[in-house]
Amino acid sequence: MAAEKHEPPALSPTEWEVMKVLWERGPLAARDVFAGLPRDARGKPVHDWAYRTVKTLLSRLVAKGALDYEQVGNSYLYRAAVAQEAMARQEVGGLLDRLTSHTGAAGRKVVSTVLAQFLGDAELSDDEVRQLQAALERNRRAAPGKPPRRGGRSK
Repeated sequence: MAAEKHEPPALSPTEWEVMKVLWERGPLAARDVFAGLPRDARGKPVHDWAYRTVKTLLSRLVAKGALDYEQVGNSYLYRAAVAQEAMARQEVGGLLDRLTSHTGAAGRKVVSTVLAQFLGDAELSDDEVRQLQAALERNRRAAPGKPPRRGGRSK
């Protein structure tokens, strides 16, 4: 059953946990999603969820359009219908909307503070750093009302 491609749905923290298993491991039966949920250092599940809870979460995610499924024999295989990157973009956008109830310089200050915190906490590869630098450069070139560049070549 294929979901329509549209704006990614909002997910609860518990739904995110289920989605992470499916993004990492691909199409899975409900029992395999349940088995793939996070465990502590001793191998004990970090959530006290019953198998039925996971089945309910899978049903909700299908209804929201976040998952597709197909019947294979007597079971269903669930797969992510939305990319993890699209969901992450939506989450970050929603977070920034909530944090920046104002616009202008104050709103930009909040955004830059959040990004600086993220970058300070992140362990990024050289390729990821290059991607971020390119995004910042695109933003710098497109920013309305920006002050003129000092030094370097003008374009």
